[in-house]
Amino acid sequence: MNQHKQPKILVVDDQPINIKLLQRKLERQGMDVYVAYNGRECLSMVTEVIPDLILLDIMMPEMDGIETCQRLKSNPETEAIPIIFITAKASKEGKLEGLDAGAVDYITKPIDLDETIARVRTQLRLQEVFRENLQLQERLADTRKTAAVGAITQGITHNLNNLLGVVVGYLDLMKNGHDSPDMVKRSIGLMDNAINRMVNIVRQLSTIANHERHELVSLDLSDLLLNCIDRFNKDCCIEAKVRTEFNLPANTCITANAETFENIVGRLLSNAWESYKKETPVVDRIITMKASILKDQGPSLLQLQIIDQGSGIAAEVREHLFEPFITTKTAVGRGMGLTIARHTIRNLGGELKVTDKPEGGASATLTHPL
Repeated sequence: MNQHKQPKILVVDDQPINIKLLQRKLERQGMDVYVAYNGRECLSMVTEVIPDLILLDIMMPEMDGIETCQRLKSNPETEAIPIIFITAKASKEGKLEGLDAGAVDYITKPIDLDETIARVRTQLRLQEVFRENLQLQERLADTRKTAAVGAITQGITHNLNNLLGVVVGYLDLMKNGHDSPDMVKRSIGLMDNAINRMVNIVRQLSTIANHERHELVSLDLSDLLLNCIDRFNKDCCIEAKVRTEFNLPANTCITANAETFENIVGRLLSNAWESYKKETPVVDRIITMKASILKDQGPSLLQLQIIDQGSGIAAEVREHLFEPFITTKTAVGRGMGLTIARHTIRNLGGELKVTDKPEGGASATLTHPL
């Protein structure tokens, strides 16, 4: 119990002698006592002083203790105040009636003052533990937020520094080899790629911060999926051979945003591509894209699978796969790919899961409303 604050106890009884006895005993125990002589006075009193506990007589004229308790529990500002009923009903039914109304305990008349003090102290200790747990939860939530901000900030700094290092490195090469057009052209291309990745990091953060909504239009699904592959190859300056297995009715359309959809699928294709070791030839980097329609789980959904035969999901990141900047890749500027992809797809009413395949490699499964 907080030693710097005396507990506030509200005693409600229509018998002044009962109030006097309880008031004297409670005050001797270092508690501040407030009194009310009926239910209406009780309701009025709690608007002025929020007590730590209420001792409430059940048998009172006009508004009895049961109704008073029910009103207190229906008010969000007073519902958490523990109430101990004082009752002349010794029957089990009478006690259950009080507990059902929201009381935490009951005392039977004639009142045993020592027993009353013991029950009051028990409830005050429970309230203090409850408050401490709430404070602990708030501190834990703040700690998690701080840790998340720290992880994201550290990840952004690391990624942007690496990408800036790439730009500065190729600028130096161009300065020292400006008489070699091929080298300059190649350096410009790689610098452009690094700068685009930096722009994407900033754009991704804006997406999370603003819960960005994109205009949705009807698109031919097969064309959209093939465009995703083409864009992935162009953005990453590679020539990945993605096998397609589309089990789609003719002219199937999807309501989506092409830019957003291509970005999400591009990230999944990028993960599949980079799951292979660096020395793996292009022809051996097998990526399969499967598309089908799910109709047995409510509204029709696109199910898209990106399957690779790479190294699978590393054990140390398996449980943290969707956290910002969790990655085992050596490539820079990709640490928020899955985080952003799942955030975006969930905003659109879909889902994204990534699992290991028993025979090796990994499978990313995306669902998106049609």
